[in-house]
Amino acid sequence: MIVTPTDLPGVLVVEPRVYEDDRGCFFESFNERAFAAAVGGPVTFVQDNHSVSRSGVLRGLHYQVEQPQGKLVRVVVGSVYDVAVDIRPGSPTRGRWVAIELSAANRRQMWIPAGFAHGFLVTSPVAEVLYKTTDYYAPAAERCIVWNDPTLAIAWPLSGPPILSAKDADRQPLET
Repeated sequence: MIVTPTDLPGVLVVEPRVYEDDRGCFFESFNERAFAAAVGGPVTFVQDNHSVSRSGVLRGLHYQVEQPQGKLVRVVVGSVYDVAVDIRPGSPTRGRWVAIELSAANRRQMWIPAGFAHGFLVTSPVAEVLYKTTDYYAPAAERCIVWNDPTLAIAWPLSGPPILSAKDADRQPLET
């Protein structure tokens, strides 16, 4: 795998080595040993999530205040604009964000450690997003930052208003 750091310490872009021939292709989408070497130690994933969304859907920016989750995110159908926001108290990069395109075509993944909020915008007619988490979903501990927080000023590639869930539409900015 090829691992590329982003502008936020700990957030990584992970690309598999793809073997293609006239039959199609093969790649390892996850290898525990290689991933542990890339992130500096073992990571235990406890839950796999699968999201299906249509064009213009924006999910996030989600995080948990208890049982924080690290996430390894990839797209198996379509494409998304995937965003990680540093929300760690005292972090010199708190309130900064990075974004990359994740798609079935580019096969990239983003590793988002605990301490970051995560969200994505679907940029294709439909997208299927798979992500592994390092802790279980804890509804009582779930929080969300409003997608258009003026302090964050995330450059979402929108051509109109996003499609939001009721809970994502009724959120507050990141507390500073």
